[in-house]
Amino acid sequence: MTLHSFSGVPQECTSLLSPSIANLAFSFLIFFGILVSYLPQHARIVQRGTSEGISPVFLLLGVTSGTCAFLNILILSWGVLGCCSKGIGGFNCFSASMGVAQVGLQWGCFAVILALFLIYLPRGSALNIPDSRPTSPKVAVGIMLASAVHFVVMAATTFYLSLLHSGSEEALLLLRSSSSSPPPPSDALVHWANFLGVQSTILASIQYIPQLYTTWRLKHVGSLSIPMMCIQTPGSFVWAVSLAMREGTRWSSWATYVVTGCLQGALLVMCVIFELSERRDRGKVDELVEALSRGRLERQDGERRPLLAGTR
Repeated sequence: MTLHSFSGVPQECTSLLSPSIANLAFSFLIFFGILVSYLPQHARIVQRGTSEGISPVFLLLGVTSGTCAFLNILILSWGVLGCCSKGIGGFNCFSASMGVAQVGLQWGCFAVILALFLIYLPRGSALNIPDSRPTSPKVAVGIMLASAVHFVVMAATTFYLSLLHSGSEEALLLLRSSSSSPPPPSDALVHWANFLGVQSTILASIQYIPQLYTTWRLKHVGSLSIPMMCIQTPGSFVWAVSLAMREGTRWSSWATYVVTGCLQGALLVMCVIFELSERRDRGKVDELVEALSRGRLERQDGERRPLLAGTR
C-alpha cells in the first residue's frame, strides 16, 4: 500500500505508516528471544522435579515488577495502539504493538516460573545446609495470592483513572466516529504510568537481593538455569535500547531492564562460580572413588597371586 491509501488516517497516526523493516525484524527477534530464553528455566524445574534454590520472594518481586512494567507500557502506548482502529493497516498495527507484546510476553513467562514453583514445591533439600528449610505450601500460596492482589489493584487503578479523565462526551465521540484520532493519555495517566515505571524499577532493583542471598547461602545453583541467564543478561540491555527507540515510550519503560540486566549479571557470575566449583569437587570425588576401586582390585589380585602360584 502507498501513503495515499492511508489518506483518512489522523495526523497523530501518520508516524506509524512507514515502520522500519530493520527495526521490526529486530523487535521480532527480541520477542522470540524472550520466549526462548525462558524455556531452559521452565525445563530445568520440570526435569529436576523441584524448584529448590529459587527464592519465593524473588518470584513475588519479579511478577509484581512485571505487572507494573506491562501496565506502564500499555498506558504510554495507548494512543499508538488506538491507531490500529484508525485505518493504519494490519502490518503497521502489528509493528506498533511489538513493544507491548514483548513486555507482556516477559511478564507471562516469568509468571509461569511462579506457577512451576508452586507445582514443584521443594519438599526438602538434598544438601546439608544449616537452617535450610523448604518453603511451606502456605508461604507459596501466599506469594501467589499477593501477586494476584497486586495485579488487581494496579489494573483497577489504571482502569479507574482512564475512566475518570476520559469524560463521557469524549467516550461517546470515540464510539461514534471512526475517523477521530485516538486521544493521548491524560496527565494523570501519564503520572500514574511513570509511577508504575518507578515502582517496577524499584521492585526489579530489590528483586535479585533475596535470590542472591539464597544462592550464596546454598553455595549451589539449584533449579536456576544458567543458559537462561546467559541469554537474558546481555538481552536486557538490547531490549532496553529497543524500547527506548519505540514510539510513545519514556525512560520509565526501559530503565527496569537496565537494572535487571546488571543484577542478573551478578547472579550469573555467582552461579557460574558455584557450578564450576561443584563440578571440580565432583571430579575429585570421582577420582577418589576410582582410586579406591583400583586399590581394592589390586589387593584382590595380590591375595589371589600366591594361591595361584602354589597350584602350579
